Amino acid sequence: MEFNIHQQILSIVFITGLVMGVVANKTNFCTMGAVSDWVNMGDTGRLRAWMLAIAVALLGVVILEAAGKVTIGNSTFPPYRTPNLAWLRYVLGGLMFGVGMTLASGCGNKTLVRIGGGNLKSLVVLVIASACAYAMLWTDFYNTVFNSWISATTIDLGAAGKPSQALGDLVGLSNTVVGAVVGVALIGFAFASHEFRGNFDHILGGVVIGVAVIVGWYVTGGSMGVAWKEFAEFADVKPLRVETQSFTFISPMGDLARYVMNPADTALINFGMVALGGVIVGSLIYALITRSFRVEWFVDAKDFGNHALGAVLMGIGGVLSMGCTVGQAITGVSTLALGSVLTLVAIVAGAGATMKYQYWRMMQED
Repeated sequence: MEFNIHQQILSIVFITGLVMGVVANKTNFCTMGAVSDWVNMGDTGRLRAWMLAIAVALLGVVILEAAGKVTIGNSTFPPYRTPNLAWLRYVLGGLMFGVGMTLASGCGNKTLVRIGGGNLKSLVVLVIASACAYAMLWTDFYNTVFNSWISATTIDLGAAGKPSQALGDLVGLSNTVVGAVVGVALIGFAFASHEFRGNFDHILGGVVIGVAVIVGWYVTGGSMGVAWKEFAEFADVKPLRVETQSFTFISPMGDLARYVMNPADTALINFGMVALGGVIVGSLIYALITRSFRVEWFVDAKDFGNHALGAVLMGIGGVLSMGCTVGQAITGVSTLALGSVLTLVAIVAGAGATMKYQYWRMMQED
């Protein structure tokens, strides 16, 4: 029974990730590209697709919670709605991730999509980012470098009578109402553009990525997830425990590194790792079918250095901020967590500033 339920959940996650990979490759859904288009060309098409994905995921959570199908409290992975607002951790990690994904030519999700399309540069990024995420998650690196000073900046919202950092709880309104209003507003923003309304790929990418996040919440927090959690607690099979969670791509890279070092321990295979594999396979399938599979390698040492540094910043920053452009900026924002909003803003700011600096350097060299 234990492996049957676990395998069912992971199979759904893999298939969902596979669909994400196919659609992200087809539609060129890319959060780094969204910032680049906006900052460098004033094109908001992919930015609106990103906002649509957030809106769909957010409205999905509103419906699931209102229907009593999923309860997203303080015990999700990661704990998005925790009353402990580690604002500096979100902002610093987000800035690092934004800079990193720009140097590495894509966020965590795009890195996986590019690997499926034959990009060996992104494979190197995955290896380095995984090693850094592993260090943050499974060694004393975080405690030694960050925790001693960053924990002092955490704000205990519980002491102020706030049950969580969800926006509804902070303003004293229902999260269902606030989520519905924000979700509808984001959809309005996305479809306010005539160009966006006429671009099927942008709409498809936003909807599918948003729905994928909803699926993740439902299978881990719905009846299947509840049944598994109850059995896991009864049988004490903690390595196979499934937390209420949805798609994120940086901490799973650290989990992947841990598994690679212990390949015989299949109990280490979790939601995030299966999601990584699904996205890569989905992108690969699309690339092979459309004959767009292309092997790509570094142009020179500078190109390698930029990608390597970007991977380090992504691995460390992504874990520090407790999520990436999908894990925090879509999955996290779908819970209305203030920390997720701070991370989203910081990622965009870090990426935008890096792009402006790169343009300035290019002009100086010319």
